[in-house]
Amino acid sequence: MAAETEPQSETTTSHSLTAPDAVATKLPQTVEIRDAGPCKKHVKVTVDRAAIDARLDEKFSDLMTSTQSTVRGFRPKKAPRKIIERRYKKDVLIDIKTEVLMASLEQLADEQAISPLAPPELDPATIFIPEEGPFVYEFNIEVRPEFDLPEYKGLKLRKPMYTFTDADVAKYRRKMLEPMGQIVPKVGVNGAPATVVTDDIITADVIIELNGKVVNEISEVRVKVEPRLAMADGIAEGFAKKLSGAKVGEQRTVDMVISQEVNNESLRGKTLQASFKIKDIKTIKSPEIDEALLSKFGLKAEEQLDEFVRVRLDQQLVNTQREVARSGVIAQLSQSTKVTLPADMLKRQARKSMNQKVIEMRANGVSDDQIKGRLRVLEMDSLNSTAALLQGRFILQKIADLEKIEIEDEDIENEIAEIADREGESYRKVRARMEKDDLIESLATELLERKALDLVMASAEFEEYTLVLSDSDVEEIATSSVPVLTAGLEAAETPPETPAAS
Repeated sequence: MAAETEPQSETTTSHSLTAPDAVATKLPQTVEIRDAGPCKKHVKVTVDRAAIDARLDEKFSDLMTSTQSTVRGFRPKKAPRKIIERRYKKDVLIDIKTEVLMASLEQLADEQAISPLAPPELDPATIFIPEEGPFVYEFNIEVRPEFDLPEYKGLKLRKPMYTFTDADVAKYRRKMLEPMGQIVPKVGVNGAPATVVTDDIITADVIIELNGKVVNEISEVRVKVEPRLAMADGIAEGFAKKLSGAKVGEQRTVDMVISQEVNNESLRGKTLQASFKIKDIKTIKSPEIDEALLSKFGLKAEEQLDEFVRVRLDQQLVNTQREVARSGVIAQLSQSTKVTLPADMLKRQARKSMNQKVIEMRANGVSDDQIKGRLRVLEMDSLNSTAALLQGRFILQKIADLEKIEIEDEDIENEIAEIADREGESYRKVRARMEKDDLIESLATELLERKALDLVMASAEFEEYTLVLSDSDVEEIATSSVPVLTAGLEAAETPPETPAAS
């Protein structure tokens, strides 16, 4: 049976100002909610005048007996009430406005079925308590889209399977130990010149062209040869493949797709040619496996290292299975789920989406350097990737709502502890870094979606297939492929009859 959207009351009234201890937490207020566009609500709140007058009376009564409320010509606590009111009314109204607004918003959050995506569009400086009548304020707020879900239990999903070989273990082990290795000049075999292979480190002069016109020249760029190269403003796919076998003095050319975010509109999405002239080739010498190195992974003997690697690989396979299952769930539920996402919301949510991708990649054991490179790839098509990610998030969060799934503080603490254990760092250091990077909320969101996905997977039927491994490593460098000032490049645009790569 399809899961239905819970009905939302568009106008509700709460009147409960009977007990003295309820004054601080309950207000007599009326709330009106209406649609203000895709994923946006307009909220109008009316607080009864009785609540305002009660607080005014309380404030002025306190001032009458306070030694801090002074009026010229009167001794402390002796000024008439009317004079106290006239003297302090402006300040008192500001205090009451702040108190009532905070209490009203908290009550609104507790009583209304609103799922905000951002703080309300509300400027307290523009709100005032009137001389007479109720206190009224209005605002727009961005909310999760409302939609109905089809049946999400008993889905048919695919499950990738793989048995890691000794070669896979050796490759991952080498990658894992690279940061602790030593960069040394590369020497060819049997006196032959050294040639470039994946994971080498090259120094090269780079000439970047668009339709045969040079747009930038970069001297002595140092780059690690990975399957993809992410520069500050562009991505080169197949980077390692194009440079494989090159010798010092040789030149290899790769296509560089420019980001849609660069300042120069004439270059957005264009494909440039980046020619790398090899000047030097170095390789990474694996570190010595000693007690100090093993202790970084919590190991005591070298024999444990390969088993440690296999455990990590198996965990990555589990994470891959979850990613495939998630994609399958979203694809199937999206077929009959209409979710409208406005462009302005996509832009604002892009950063949060990227934060969540960081959490997911760290859960997969991806290093910070690799994360930077992969995020650069995602940013190349940020709006489309954000739209797909958000639709998946909304569907899983909808399932979490319907199933009443919640995240406790203990869940967050345990996940941070696991991340710290995988990264070989202290819990306190990882927690501090995540708080600094504003990732705690993203972590809670990811855990909520993970629980929702687990619930769907528990009832699903799986078809197993053999996973084909792909190398997703990205080399990320801060250098831009095109200069910030690009005057005169408009003439080098791709002719209309030759479509630009995107």
